[in-house]
This record gives sequence, C-alpha cells and structure tokens, in this order.
Amino acid sequence: MNPAGPRKVAARIGALTGLGLVLAACSSGGGGDPAAYPEDDIEVIVPFSAGGPTDTVTRMVAEPMSEDLGVQLVVQNADGAGGTVGAGQAATADPDGYTVLMHHIGMSTAPALYEDLAYDPVADFKPVGLVTEVPMTIIARSDFEPETFEEFVTYVQDNADTVTMAHAGEGSASNLCGLLLTDALGVEVTAVPYDGTSPAMTELVGGQVDFMCDQTTNTTGQITGGKVKAYAVTTPERIEALPDLPTTAEGGQPGIEVSVWHGLYVPAETPDEIVTKLTDSLQVALADQTVIDQMADLGTAPVSEDQATPEAHAALLEEQIATWGEIIGAGQGG
Repeated sequence: MNPAGPRKVAARIGALTGLGLVLAACSSGGGGDPAAYPEDDIEVIVPFSAGGPTDTVTRMVAEPMSEDLGVQLVVQNADGAGGTVGAGQAATADPDGYTVLMHHIGMSTAPALYEDLAYDPVADFKPVGLVTEVPMTIIARSDFEPETFEEFVTYVQDNADTVTMAHAGEGSASNLCGLLLTDALGVEVTAVPYDGTSPAMTELVGGQVDFMCDQTTNTTGQITGGKVKAYAVTTPERIEALPDLPTTAEGGQPGIEVSVWHGLYVPAETPDEIVTKLTDSLQVALADQTVIDQMADLGTAPVSEDQATPEAHAALLEEQIATWGEIIGAGQGG
C-alpha cells in the first residue's frame, strides 16, 4: 500500500473540515443567513451624545424592538461633527443588519454643510423607516428679560450684539432651528456651540447663555419644571404636551416653522430581507402603547404606519436634501 495515499486523504479531509468551520462561522451571528436574522445583539449607533433628543427617541423604540426581535438593541453614542462621525461609522459597517443608525434631520442637511462628507446619505444607506417628527421650542434662561415671544423677538433684534444663543454643534437640530430663527429675525447673534444638547441645556439652565432652540423631547421637562422660560413652539398648531405655549406663527413669525424627523438606516448593501424584518419590528414598536405615551409626554408622537417604511423614508430624505440644500446654500451665499 502506498503510504502517501492515506496522508493525502487525511490532509484533504482536514482542509475540508477547516473550510466547513469557516463557512459555519460565516453563517452564524453577523454575516449569516438573512432568513435566520437576527441571531445576535444589534448595535444602534446614535451620532449624538447620550441624554440628547435623538438618544431619547432611540431608547424609546429600542426596548420594544428588542422584545419583538428576541435580541438586544444596544445603543452606542458616537457623537461629533454634527452627527457625521457616527453616520460615517454606520456607512462603512458590515451590511449584515447588526449595525443600525438612528439619525435625524441632520442626515439631509449634512451634504450642504460639509464639503468633504465621507458618505452619501442616499447611496451609502438603505432607509428602514421614519420614527417620529419632533417639534422644536424656543426657550431661554429662566431670568431672561422678555416675557412673551413678541417681546423676545424685539429684544433679540435690539440686542443682537450682546445676546448669546446655544446649540449642540454645527449640523445639529438646535443649530438648524437657530439659523432659521436668526434669519427670520434678520440678525446675527453670538452662537455658542456645545458638544451635544445635554451640555447646552445644562449651561442654559445655569444661566451661562441666553437662549436656544431645541426639540420638545429635550425641553418639555425643563419647561414644565420651570427651569427655563419658553416662548414658542415651531409647529403650525399648539402641541398637547405644552398647550399654553403659542406657535411662532401666533407670535407673528410664520417663517420659523420646523420639526425634526428621525429615522433608522442600515448600510446600503444590507439584504432587503433584513431591512423588512427591521421595518416590521419598528412598526411594532411605534404601535406600543408605552412608546406612544412616552412620546406624548415629550410633545411628539410616532409616525403613521405608512410613514414607517423604507419607501416613505427614502422619499422624505431626498426631498429634504434638496430643500435644505437651497436654504443652507442661500444662507452661505452659495
């Protein structure tokens, strides 16, 4: 018998066994069969600081989605550069459904704000579905002199060279709303950027800055607790959580109208079957009564079922990229 024969056979069997182990590893957890998804925890990147509005919205839906999918949705805050740091991380993640991005309106403004954006919001992502549209409020330190929105407008116009406006960094929702506000009032004020909404709010409550514009998910508790002075909400109608707060239109400024929409994304090459599972789970979460009640307490509400879809989300994203491109371009003289 040729002794080389058994050795060659054994080597071949070993190679095939090794190949089988590699294939088995590739088919488990991330990168596995889409039909078996999910088999492991899912990382949800929030490109803003912990405790901010987007983080709050994410954690609201993460719990019921975790229950529905049977795995944990683990929130990871990756803030910086107006949300572009975290979004960039998500864009280059493995397209296996185990990295999801929650982003807000900043996904549509980034192309106009950043010349060297490392990702394309349309080409590098697949939308999963919209989550909520959050109203904005115009608030100030509790001892700021104006008492009404009309008085606030006059005061800021008369004291534009001394008043200070906080925001959560370039490209943040508070920054965008602030730009709309000062543009409508025809003034330039000293803007004070912070590394996230939470530190900006802390400084406002402490009286270190004069005013800011931010989402109700971050301001409602501060307003009802008397820690800040509220002037207006930036929606066409008053909101149930703050029924005594007038709209900007009621105060003579209909041009200051904006809400902050949030949505889930995955990397562009993620299989459609996985996207469908995430969309279905998102819709389960948005129909959860606890989520509905939590959002109502913060002045917002889940989007309708037909808005929590990839198609509706993609349409809004492209429309908003065009809209904000014109607004920001005009503001920058472009």
